[in-house]
Amino acid sequence: MEKTMKGLKVGLAVGLMTLMASPAFARSISMKEGGTILWIFIIIGAIIVLLQLIPAAILFFSFIGTATTMAFKKEKKVEEEVVLPGAEPVAVKE
Repeated sequence: MEKTMKGLKVGLAVGLMTLMASPAFARSISMKEGGTILWIFIIIGAIIVLLQLIPAAILFFSFIGTATTMAFKKEKKVEEEVVLPGAEPVAVKE
């Protein structure tokens, strides 16, 4: 029963999309009737897209800094600790 309902929903959605994509329902978009509202919409959209560049730049340069730090980082020699039975741990430098 559940599969049948999902199938009907998918079929209905596909049918409606096909119907709306047909030339009978197609309309041309005219920019000349948009006027001021269209320009306000475009400007606000451009501002929103440009504001997203700020965190994108921060993340990008942070990634570049991390990658170059890892690539050019000098490895420090690790001191090995030797533990003898009955003695205190002593650091040995090579």
